[in-house]
Parts: sequence; C-alpha cells; structure tokens
Amino acid sequence: MKKIRFQHLTFIVVIALILAACGGAEKMKQLPEGVKFKATPAPMEVNGNKVKVAIEGTIPGKYFNKKAIVDVTPVLVYEGGELPLAVKVLQGEEVQANNQVIGYEAGGSFKHEVEFDYKDEMFKSHLELRFVITYKDKKIPFDAPYKVCDGILATYKLVDIDPKPTMLKENSFQRIVPEKKEGQINFVISKADVRKSELTKEEVKMLQDFIAKSVVDSTKEFKGINVSAYASPDGPEADNAKLSVDRGKSTEKWLTDIFKKAKIDTKANNYVSVQTTSEDWDGFQSLIAASDVQDKELILRVLSMYSDPAVREKEIKNLSKVYLVLAEKILPQLRRSKMTANINLVGYSDDQLKSMIEGNTYDSLKLEEIMYGVTLIADADKKIEVYNKVAEKYNDIRAINNVAYLYLVKKDLANAKVALAKAAESNEPSILNNRGCVALLEGDVDGAEKLFASATNAGPDVKYNLGIIAVIKNQYPAAVEYLAGSDSFNQGLSLLLTGKTDAAKNTFSKVESAKGFYGLAIVGARMTDESMALNNLRTAVGKDATLKARAKNDQEFRNYFQNDAFKAIVE
Repeated sequence: MKKIRFQHLTFIVVIALILAACGGAEKMKQLPEGVKFKATPAPMEVNGNKVKVAIEGTIPGKYFNKKAIVDVTPVLVYEGGELPLAVKVLQGEEVQANNQVIGYEAGGSFKHEVEFDYKDEMFKSHLELRFVITYKDKKIPFDAPYKVCDGILATYKLVDIDPKPTMLKENSFQRIVPEKKEGQINFVISKADVRKSELTKEEVKMLQDFIAKSVVDSTKEFKGINVSAYASPDGPEADNAKLSVDRGKSTEKWLTDIFKKAKIDTKANNYVSVQTTSEDWDGFQSLIAASDVQDKELILRVLSMYSDPAVREKEIKNLSKVYLVLAEKILPQLRRSKMTANINLVGYSDDQLKSMIEGNTYDSLKLEEIMYGVTLIADADKKIEVYNKVAEKYNDIRAINNVAYLYLVKKDLANAKVALAKAAESNEPSILNNRGCVALLEGDVDGAEKLFASATNAGPDVKYNLGIIAVIKNQYPAAVEYLAGSDSFNQGLSLLLTGKTDAAKNTFSKVESAKGFYGLAIVGARMTDESMALNNLRTAVGKDATLKARAKNDQEFRNYFQNDAFKAIVE
C-alpha cells in the first residue's frame, strides 16, 4: 500500500514539473514591460515597386524561456488579403539550433529585414508581427499580433505615364526658289559695240528667251539683270577704264531693247545694274592657270610678284613669243560683258496649299509641298489621312512616323503600332522614341527604356520620357536631371522624391492640374504647413474627385487623418 502511494506521488510530481515548465512558455504569450518592436521606415515606402522594411525588436531579461523557440512572422495586412513575410526565428539559450539566441537573464535584441513586391491594394495596409512559441514540440501561438506600423507611402506611384511622342517636322519646301541664267557678249579689241554675230550665239539667245518668258510669267518674280563689263589688261589703263564703261552701256542698251519689246519699263523697275572692271587681271590669272600656254608658271609668278598693272603688262610683254599666244587666245576672252538674269520661282501660297489639301486636289503637288502643306491643317484626322497617302506613295519615313505620332497623341495605341510596324527596321530616332512610347504605355518599362536610350537624337522630349522611366525605377536623382526644365508634375515629383522640397514646391506651383495641387498638398504636409496642405488638397480634389480616395489613405497626410477639416475634404 505504501509502495502504491509513493508511486502515485511520484507521478503527480512529474506532471507538476511538466506543467510548470510548460506554464513558463505559456507566460511568454504576455509581452512584458520593456519589450519594443519598430519598423524602419514607418510608414513603409515603395520604390521601384519594391518595399523594404527593417524590423527591430528589444526583449528585456527574465522573459525568454531558455528552452523555447519563437517564430516571429511579419505579415502585411491589406484590403482583400494579407502577405506573410520571411520568418525571424529566435531561441532560448539552451536550445540546440542555429537561430539567434535571446538570453534569459540579459534579454537581447534582433533586426530582421524583409522585402516584398508592391501591389496597389497594399496602399491601405499595416504591418504586424505574429508570434508562435515552440516548446517541447508544442506550438503555442500568441493570442494577438503586434502592429508595428501603418500603411505604405507610394508617392512615386503618382508619376504621370505620359511619354511624349516626337514628330518629324523637317521638309525642304521652299516657296521662293532663286534661279538664274547667264550669257556673255564678247567685244573686239578697243571696241564697245555689240556685234550681231554675238547675239546669235546659243547662250545669248537662251538668255534672251529666258528674260522674255520670266517677265510675263506669274509664277516667276523677275529680279533683274546684273551686267559685269570688262576690258582686257593690255593697253593704257585709262583707255581700258573708258572701254569697260562703254561696253557696259552698250550691253545695257541692248537689254533695254529686249524689255521694250516686252513692254517693260526697265528704268521704272530698275531691272538692269551695271558694274565695270577696267582691267580684268583676276580673269586673266584664272584663264592662264587653266591653260597650257608656254611659260605658264612664269606668267603666274609675275602676277604674284607685281601688283602694279603697268609693271605686270611690261613684264609679260617681255615674254615676246608667249605674249603673241596670249594676244590670240587669252586676251580676247576678257573683252566681254557678262550678263546674269535673276528670278525667283514663286510656289503656292499657304492658303493655296491648305485649300488643295483640304479639297483633296493635291495629287499634282510635289512631295515636299505636301509635307509642308499638311502642317497648315488643324484637323488631326485629315493629317493622318494625308500622311497615310504620302507613306503609301513615297514610303516616306517622316509620314510614317507622323501617323504614329498623331495616333499616340490621341491615345490610340493600336493604330500607332500599325503605323510603326511599317518602319520596324528603321533606326530613325523619332521612330524609336515613338515605339518607346507605345512600349511604356503598354507596361514594358525595360523595353521602353532601351528604345528611349537609342532615340536621344530625337530631341528634348526623349529626356522627359527617360525621366519617367527613372522615377519608375527608383532612380530619382537621374530623374531630376532628365526632367529639368520641363516644368511638369513629374519634374516636381522627382524633386520631392529627392528631398528637394522647396524646389518641388516651385515646380508644382507652375502646374495647374489636379495632381499639381496634390503635389503642393504633400509639400505642405511634409513642411507641417497645415494651411498649405489642406487648401491645396481641397483644390486638387475639386479638380479631380478621384483623388479623394487616395488622399484618405495616403500616408503623406497621416498627421491629418483625425483632422476634421481633412475628413471633410476627403469624404
């Protein structure tokens, strides 16, 4: 009997010890004074579609059971779901495992970094810690989680995905095209009369015909005739000066007769201007240089050594055999009047081109006339129609690009892609930029970035597009550089994201959109300027009521969540 009682007593003692030990672990469910948990940053923040948060805990002494293991599971709780994150495992000092040890007497601290992909549903959320104790293979969950922070700052998500397409505006259309026709009359030595034999030369007849037709053609603007009359550099200089003047006069008289036949008053219109050169040494040097006359180099040397006309003539005449050749072949070509008739070909006026294009009567126009004329049209659909016809007829890369540009402006991605497919192999920067716009609007950020990087020669709009990419990819300093000078919401946002609050304020002040005022409201909140924050938020939601839902849960305004004026704005 005594033996049975002793055994019974022993059993009770063992059970009591077990219960006591287990009870120690159970007590861990009640967090003691001095325990601390925090998240950094708080609120959390998304950048590059990733959220990174560091969780730190401080555990006081006399708490952590030497034989216990505690799983600390951060869980993001959001509307419509929750996301358990990587577990941090802590253990008592007598546990034989490789987890971080928390001492019983001294306590301890831990740091646990987690990362997760952001979803828009997580905008309104909180991060909590859930604890499960393992003691002698028994799982003991805590009764309630521990909330470490509220919400996620998703300010960068405000970025406007509004890439700028680029147009190819260049065309070589010239309404006024200068044209000229030249002719030359030669004279006999020491004479200034215009010989009939000179007037029958083909070049003179063509010049005469050109003048006669130009002065009566409404598509041509006759600008006049320049006459340059010369004497050859032989003989007395004074005689040559008079001779060049007389040759100019006789040439002018012949031209005047041509205008009289066309019933044009040359004096009233000042059509003929005359210049004279008494001794044409420049012409002489050019003819010698192009000739094969004997002692050519010697003659050219004389011309370079002496500037006095009389000395030049004397030295050249000393080359008696050569001079006879010059007198026969070179000098006669210098006794002349050179005539240059100048006109402007006048093309269609802006009104004419616009009327032809709008009336679909532009088939007779040249390519460059059409490419200029279409810029005069305001209607985008008409522009697309004309550019499509030009692209089909000429396979012109400008027209193909501009069709895509106009569709992108209209947010018609499907037709923009069809247009760009016609230039799929093109390395034209504007084509590449516009393909990048399509890619970005379809969500292909990496593909868009590659295309924009290859399209930098398309102009400053490409920098803006790269700025959008930089914001999306958490490259905020680069975004500031790309977006500089755009005076856009995105520029203000990039400045805000890099902590340049004053600069962001200045930029947002230039943006009259709802988002511009929303940006100013955020600046006010960050600067703890309640009036600035609430007044601008009120204006923002007045322009775009959909911003109410965002502002209501936006951690940028967390200090005003209990503010009655704030509540009135977002409700």
